[in-house]
Amino acid sequence: MFELFEKAVLTALGAAALTQKKGEELIQEMKSRYKISEEEGRAFLDRIQEMARTGQQKTAEVAETEVKKALDRMGMVSRDDFEKLERRVRALEALSAESVTSQPEDECLG
Repeated sequence: MFELFEKAVLTALGAAALTQKKGEELIQEMKSRYKISEEEGRAFLDRIQEMARTGQQKTAEVAETEVKKALDRMGMVSRDDFEKLERRVRALEALSAESVTSQPEDECLG
């Protein structure tokens, strides 16, 4: 499942890189075709890049949500949930061991 998430993130990163390259090409075309200034072209590219970053973040969030849903459907717990349960079991074991050792000897036999 992590591989699916990783692929989704890498795809989003690739899309962002592609957007950068295409943005540069678009600026050059706009400069020649529409006679815009370099500053206007850069401002336009900045807006495109911000849209790409936003899209990338949304893609990562959607991928993470979908992976979590798939794990839930398969009955798997998250690492955080597992670690919480592990800490709880250790605490209960320690409490149980402490309780056994703190009982008077005649109560333990008895």
